[in-house]
Amino acid sequence: MADITELIHDYLRHNKKFPHVFCAGCGHGIVLGALIRSIHALGLSKDEVCIVAGIGCSGRIAAYVDFNTVHTTHGRALTFATGIKMANPKLKVITIMGDGDAMSIGGNHLIHAARRNIGVTALVLNNNIYGMTGGQCSATTPQGATTQTTPFGQMEKAFDIVTLAAAAGANGVYRGSTFHVNMLDRLVATAIERPGFNLVEIITPCHTQYGRKNKYKSAVDMFKWIKKNCVPKEKFDALPEADRGEKMPIGTFVEKDHKGLEQLYGELQARLNRPGRPVAEPEQPSAQHAEESRNIMNKEPK
Repeated sequence: MADITELIHDYLRHNKKFPHVFCAGCGHGIVLGALIRSIHALGLSKDEVCIVAGIGCSGRIAAYVDFNTVHTTHGRALTFATGIKMANPKLKVITIMGDGDAMSIGGNHLIHAARRNIGVTALVLNNNIYGMTGGQCSATTPQGATTQTTPFGQMEKAFDIVTLAAAAGANGVYRGSTFHVNMLDRLVATAIERPGFNLVEIITPCHTQYGRKNKYKSAVDMFKWIKKNCVPKEKFDALPEADRGEKMPIGTFVEKDHKGLEQLYGELQARLNRPGRPVAEPEQPSAQHAEESRNIMNKEPK
């Protein structure tokens, strides 16, 4: 059996894009590995997968992998992914977005993708910041955090991605972290394989733009925080409210088996195109309507 390193290299584009742009201590490279391992474990060919990415550090992942890939505009990855899935339902369509891309600029698209239950897998890499574009606060930046645009502390409440996706109607909702790699591999593979809209929030550190402006002296400190505070959902639920503190649950939150929008549309097409179904004749305009139309078209402009 081939070494996992060889397998990963087989899924990468060996071109001028390398070495990658991720900072030392960034978790995005771990997500890249988890994505490749998950697709390989599912036995999918490269031509069966389409990766759609937005703008930001996470968006660079699409440039590195040897699948069908689309690098889209900021906040619009799910819009492109919806069109691709509707046009070719057989494709496994996966979007890769940051928290700013998915929850701030693209927040409305995420809500409606979940509501429609379109058969797309959304990976939201949440590092609580706009990493590539200057370190602005995002919709998931914690209250009190210092960023480039909140030098005196973030005053707004942060979105809970898991709660929002579940409330909007996603078929599957999961949360993992770049420290708990084995669990992350399983969650991503599960989300890709399931019908309908499935979202995986991935807690990942950004020391360059977030960590060093707050309480973390190094990227290692950020991973230590993730190790300590990201706990399996079953253990989190068993903790008394007073003991939860900064802890957040990881694991599976929602799993439903509703058909995806593209499946429902395909079934509708099949019903409408069934043999023997009477085809409605197009309505012909009346003589009066046709005469009025000609008069309008022939009228001299004032």
